[in-house]
Amino acid sequence: MSRCQMWKKEDGKPQGVPEISTAPTGATATPSIVSSPVRETPTAVSVSSKAAACISQGIKIKGEVTGSEDLFVDGQVDGKLSLTNGSLTIGPNGVVKADVTAREVIVRGKVEGKVSGRDKVQLWSTGQVTGEVQTDRLAIEDGAMLRGKVEAGKQPSKPAETQAAAAAGGSPSGGKSSSTISMNSGTAAD
Repeated sequence: MSRCQMWKKEDGKPQGVPEISTAPTGATATPSIVSSPVRETPTAVSVSSKAAACISQGIKIKGEVTGSEDLFVDGQVDGKLSLTNGSLTIGPNGVVKADVTAREVIVRGKVEGKVSGRDKVQLWSTGQVTGEVQTDRLAIEDGAMLRGKVEAGKQPSKPAETQAAAAAGGSPSGGKSSSTISMNSGTAAD
């Protein structure tokens, strides 16, 4: 089964298509058999709103790919990938040598470059990232490979009082650090 489904079968069925008769316009209303076959007007095939655009295996793109919808890459992309509101999935055969920006990035293949996921970045067990990862939420499965710099988590917004106390060397929390880094699983290397 292909990951790049363009439309569902039920989406392509003509609905309420009028039948076109070849009888002359001034013909009498007597029933008769028309020798020409009845034609159906083709309707525009609607694309399912849940189907992702696809760069399939065997396709190689050099340059900049931009959009606002979901994209599945199982081919090769060199350059820049930017999806403003979409989700980017790099399939198990996908090889991306680009800076990647999307709402959500799922890596099942190989990525070289900066990966920015506004909401989250997921590295599946077959995923490999070499470069920088920047996101609010990061999930790494066992077996995934990540080499490079990671910035994960929301930046805390500090009020002016906290910034002033930090500049003076003090801390409003009594000297206790409030930053915590935790990783459940995965492989990280420099």
